[in-house]
Amino acid sequence: MGVSSPVHDTPSRVSPGLDPAWVARTVEVALDEDLGPAPGRDVTTQATVPPSAEGVADLVARQDGVVAGLVVVREVLEQVAARLGLPAPAVTFHAQDGDAVTAGRLLAALAGRTQVLLVAERTLLNLAGRASGVATATRAFARELAGTGAQVLDTRKTTPGLRALQKYAVRAGGGTNKRMGLYDVAMVKDNHVVAAGSVAAAVRAVRATFPDVPVQVEADTTEQALEAVGAGADFLLLDNMPPAVLAEAVAAVRAREGHDGVPEHVELEATGNLTLGVARTVAETGVDYLSVGALTHSAPVLDLALDLRPADRLPLSAS
Repeated sequence: MGVSSPVHDTPSRVSPGLDPAWVARTVEVALDEDLGPAPGRDVTTQATVPPSAEGVADLVARQDGVVAGLVVVREVLEQVAARLGLPAPAVTFHAQDGDAVTAGRLLAALAGRTQVLLVAERTLLNLAGRASGVATATRAFARELAGTGAQVLDTRKTTPGLRALQKYAVRAGGGTNKRMGLYDVAMVKDNHVVAAGSVAAAVRAVRATFPDVPVQVEADTTEQALEAVGAGADFLLLDNMPPAVLAEAVAAVRAREGHDGVPEHVELEATGNLTLGVARTVAETGVDYLSVGALTHSAPVLDLALDLRPADRLPLSAS
């Protein structure tokens, strides 16, 4: 059993939260993978555990980290229960998404039909473990940047189908979401410049076609950065610049702010293979953001476990 902790009415303090419809669709797909097309089956559990058997399972952290993804727990249990034609287990949360936890910490107690608990186990752990890994990696960057004024951003380098969960986990870890996809923010990169003919032409084309979206421009040099702000960009990605070059680019852009149509403040983002070891040095150049693809594409899964024990060890209780 995990270390005792307070009971929480809600599994999350993260805002904005996950869309319930998205959670339902994602859990459905994950269960289809594990059980086969709905209703599916677990040949081991259904052969060895009678439907009437009841038990309690403790969701426990086996590593120190930051927890995220507890918001999916009830949905997984409810969908599994519906597939099996059994009541959904009760859930008592002892942690919230965004909490820093230590190994052995009890995150939630699940009480109900044992078949449901066992069938739900892997899907529940897959989603919560991956989300918690992202939140843990993000928290490390957020702590490193504390006091610099810079924030850590995620990218689109997410696991297909899990972007909403991973970006939610970034928020749980203290980071900030960049764009959710190709639809909500324009990002002019080198290939777009080639296609359009120039940075200015690309920016004008975006503003004319989609006047409601922010326009960001990637720059590899100080000269490109100044060309971009001169063309009307109000957000620059300063890509793969060593700290000294980055500091020069930041200073040059800041000197142009408020002049010749350049906004009073241009948001500047450092990007390109940024690691925890260089994060603070990069932040101290004066950028507003550091974007780190590794938050979502390389964060190790946080080790969580679901430990089953006899029902008489803890009375069943309502959620």
